[in-house]
Amino acid sequence: MNDLAQHKTLFGHPKGLFYLFFAELWERFSFYGMRALLMLYMTDYLLYSDEMSFGVFAAYGSLVYLTPLIGGMLADRILGYKKSIILGGILMAVGHFVLTIEHPITFYLALAFLIVGNGFFKPNISSLVGSLYNEGDNRRDAGFMIFYMGVNIGGWVAPLLCGWLGMTYGWHYGFALAGFGMLIGLFVFNHASNRGVFGKNGDVSNRDLYEKKIGPLNFGKLITLGALVLVPIMALIVKFNELEHYLIWLVSFAILFVLIYIYRKATSIERGRLLVLVYFTSLACIFFIVFEQAGSSLTLFAERNIDLKWINASQSNSLNSAYIILLAIPFSWLWSYLSKIKANPISPFKMGLGLALVGIGFLIFGFSSNSVNDEAQVPMIFLVVGVFIYTIGELCLSPVGLSKVTELAPKKFVSFLMGVWFLASFYGHFFAGKVASLTAVSPGEESVFTRGVFKDIVPEITGIHFDSLANGSEKYLQLYSYVSVFAGIGLITLCIGVMAIIISPFVKKKMGGIH
Repeated sequence: MNDLAQHKTLFGHPKGLFYLFFAELWERFSFYGMRALLMLYMTDYLLYSDEMSFGVFAAYGSLVYLTPLIGGMLADRILGYKKSIILGGILMAVGHFVLTIEHPITFYLALAFLIVGNGFFKPNISSLVGSLYNEGDNRRDAGFMIFYMGVNIGGWVAPLLCGWLGMTYGWHYGFALAGFGMLIGLFVFNHASNRGVFGKNGDVSNRDLYEKKIGPLNFGKLITLGALVLVPIMALIVKFNELEHYLIWLVSFAILFVLIYIYRKATSIERGRLLVLVYFTSLACIFFIVFEQAGSSLTLFAERNIDLKWINASQSNSLNSAYIILLAIPFSWLWSYLSKIKANPISPFKMGLGLALVGIGFLIFGFSSNSVNDEAQVPMIFLVVGVFIYTIGELCLSPVGLSKVTELAPKKFVSFLMGVWFLASFYGHFFAGKVASLTAVSPGEESVFTRGVFKDIVPEITGIHFDSLANGSEKYLQLYSYVSVFAGIGLITLCIGVMAIIISPFVKKKMGGIH
């Protein structure tokens, strides 16, 4: 912890936190602005089928959270947080502006720039936040909650503006606005870094190795060159996303190997903490499989089967972030207050509660078909309430898990293990695509949630039995394909969340004194 960064405070937190807050706000503005348009751009403009669109969306979403492993490792060993964040931001800005060229080839290339850039930006800005606090600092969870609110201000405003601009005046205008958001984020971060707000936190990790030359280029320049070489590789993986399962196996074996290496190097206390970190990541993976329906199947559900008022389908993506803005500070105060009176729930309990709540949110989406109208549309109130419930679940799980990674991870591997935490979203997006594809079944074709143990349970939630749809219209069949999947995954997630809550005291014992 650098003394300069520690003593410069604002509202009781390191001053650097608020610069990182604004930098992340604008970076997330760019990310969520593009994301809100992506699924509809593929189905309505590029005219991809639902299944193909789900595949591309899942591949993009999963790879966005795989590359942080590489970016985190390079930051730990060579680049440091600051240079990694700048490199990632530049690559992402390029990706957004390439996306304004409305062509299938540039489409995949743009997604690849965003994937590689995010790998350098995302884990290292979070790790830089963690470096502003000493271990055991009671302000840490509150600080990450404030940082998380910045994420969601960007996530709230971006779909409203980019979604309106893109769907009203042209897709490229929406994507361009997202690109300008990224440039603003870069400017804010660079300005703070040049002023020394972060002190020496995040400086080049290994100056000798960074400056070491191989041929005409030093290691720092070679990393930039390697990032550019990775772009077309990522573009091909997104394009041929049906082969991505091979990458899943490769990554899984590689991560297992590295985790075993870290485990062997760790002390007894660090080993217990590492196992808890892996457990938290597994719970987060399940959470994101369900949660990440928001950008894909839930967006199409909103466009086709929800009677939307005042907003369009892309803008519906702003609801989650709007709720977080309303709830983030109250939650931050709540955790701080509960800590003062020694009643703050342990982290494993919060993680289980988050899972249970996201399950309840999707059960509400499944239940919505009990109020269907003649146009096979359901009232918007179910979307509003369901998103509210799973947002509370997100606030219990995501910022808490993010904070605990910086405490549980062995100090030499913080950025890499932050990348492992983001692997939850890598696996989550990949399997979320598989779940979303279940909503694209052909008329008369059964899915996993219309047979077996779910055959009698799901109709009790949705109010619709699969057998009654034999002569139904295509709109009603489409509605049932959504609500049956939402009800099924909601029920499974709720059960897992309850189990996680039950075993939370046993998990706490492995955390080596960390709450």
